[in-house]
Amino acid sequence: MRIALATCTSLPDWEVDDQPLHEALQQHGVEVEHPVWNDKSIDWSSFDACVIRTTWDYTDQRDEFVQWARMAASHTCLYNPAATIEWNTCKSYLKDLAECGIATIPTCWLEAGSSPDLAELMMAQGWTRGFLKPRIGATARGTCRFNIEDHSLEEAMSHLDTMLSSEHMMLQPYLDSVESLGEWSAIVIDEELTHAVRKIPRPGDYRVQDDFGATDETHTPTPDELAMVHETIKVLHAHPEWTGHGQAPLLYARLDYLKMDGRSLLNEVELVEPSLFFRHAPDSAVAFARAIVSRCRAQS
Repeated sequence: MRIALATCTSLPDWEVDDQPLHEALQQHGVEVEHPVWNDKSIDWSSFDACVIRTTWDYTDQRDEFVQWARMAASHTCLYNPAATIEWNTCKSYLKDLAECGIATIPTCWLEAGSSPDLAELMMAQGWTRGFLKPRIGATARGTCRFNIEDHSLEEAMSHLDTMLSSEHMMLQPYLDSVESLGEWSAIVIDEELTHAVRKIPRPGDYRVQDDFGATDETHTPTPDELAMVHETIKVLHAHPEWTGHGQAPLLYARLDYLKMDGRSLLNEVELVEPSLFFRHAPDSAVAFARAIVSRCRAQS
């Protein structure tokens, strides 16, 4: 059995955090390779399956990435499916989830080419501190926090004008809880919660990625938090038109949450290339490998 763990050109070696998955697949006798997703020389039909793992440059070429996913899926089993990739690579999926009753962070959706009055929008929502981010983005690209009561508003307005000249944006309240409580994430394999982590930014920062010096630790979800995770998984499974998985469970997912007024709200759903923090739960890599192998055998 030959499995591709797709990566990108900026990662010639696989991500260290995926080492447990690599080893777990090898324990099943799997030949594991790490092809670059947009390498034209790759014969995707030579793999029994392709699992998207570290394709972290797609945000600069999202359309090409979606086209690649469709192409790869026509030659091998792609996980997650191409329909998932198209739906989940634009954060407008949060509108779909909110319409299904999932508690998400309040959001104003700003269209590319528009010229909204940022201060007016903020006052209409009753927000003093705001947060801007692009609908297609990762690793805090294009984000901006600001306060309508100080000079940061002008900086945010300039930033928004620049961003809206070429892409759609989102405006949300800035949740300062991220600075003290961080963001917690539920890691889900085969629609079963395997573990959870809390990502804590550097003092005064909001960015929870280790690229910016953030740290992470094991998190034990409360009963209410567990219920939120299970409800989101249930909604995802009930909508194969979003995720393209048919009746089978999604292979992997990471659900990210922030606190607002003491309550966890869904910040993002990562179904494309999330870090799954195997280092905090090595058994989850074993479960992931088992799920991949099981799917491949079922297809053969």
